[in-house]
Parts: sequence; C-alpha cells; structure tokens
Amino acid sequence: MKTLLDFLPILLFVGAYKLTTIYIATGVLMGATVVQMAVTYAIDKRLTTMHKITLGMVLGFGALTLILQDETFIKWKPTVLYIAMALAMGIAMWPMKKNYLKLMLGSQLELPDAVWMRLNVAWMLYCFFMAAVNGYVAAYYTTDQWINFKIWGYVFPLVFMGGQGWYISRYLGSDTPATEVAESDKTV
Repeated sequence: MKTLLDFLPILLFVGAYKLTTIYIATGVLMGATVVQMAVTYAIDKRLTTMHKITLGMVLGFGALTLILQDETFIKWKPTVLYIAMALAMGIAMWPMKKNYLKLMLGSQLELPDAVWMRLNVAWMLYCFFMAAVNGYVAAYYTTDQWINFKIWGYVFPLVFMGGQGWYISRYLGSDTPATEVAESDKTV
C-alpha cells in the first residue's frame, strides 16, 4: 500500500501530461503530493523530514513552473532533490557522525553498524547517479523524452532496492550473530 502511495503522484503526473500539458500535469503532481502527504500523515501520525522536503520541493518547483510558465523547473526538481538527499546523508554521516538510514529504519531492521555505513554510502552514490542521469535527460532531451524517462527510469530504483534487499538478506533472520556476518563480509 505504501509503495503505491509513493508512486501515485508520479503516475498521475505522467498520465496528466500524456492527456494534457506539462503545466496541468505539474498542478496534478502538486495536488497529488499534498494528498499523498495527508494520507501518509493520517496513517503514520507524522511526516518524516524527507517527506517534508519532498513536499516543499514539489510545491516550490511546481509553483515556479506554473507562475513562470517554464517547464525547466519541474524537470530539474528531481536532480536538486537527489543532490540534497545525498548531501544530507553525507553531512549526517561524516561531520555529525549519524547514519540517516539507520535513524529512519533502525527500528525495523537490526543490522551491524558496518552494514548501515555501506548502505548509507550506497544510497549517497545512488542519489548522485540519479541526479546526474535526470540532469542529463532534462538538459539534452525534449520534455516528451524526459517524461518517458520518468516512466522507464523506475527500473533504476527497482534494481537498486532489489540489490539492497539481496545484500541485507544475509543479515536478517540468521542464527549467526550479525557482527560475525559483518566480519565475514571483509573476506568477500
């Protein structure tokens, strides 16, 4: 259910674009994101920092797109968001000595600190990669091609998350203590 809720605004955005214009689709994205956050809040009784940032960026970049009638803003929003996420994870991890992923998911997953560190770095690299790819497509391709990339570009997160699931699966539900498994990782 939550996964569908996460993808709903982008699906509605793409659908609206295919039927109308980028500007109407941007309005649909803005409205759908507000509804998504309201439903998330109703379910969880809170919004995470990432939810708040995403909502702010969708509304901010969407408003600029609509007010200035310039699609460039909405096309570059994912790049800015991915860079912000990567930088936030890096700043939290190194100067502040906090692991953003562990703070968000640590109550749901019991993993060794070394694994949390690797996951955090992997997410940072993934975010920089996605920022670069979106930036390239936004800069050098038409809006139609960028929209198609938004559809088919979901292969990237699916592969990335599948790889992460495979990676952490060996640390979950094992009789071997997580620290021993993490130590054995060093020899692989």
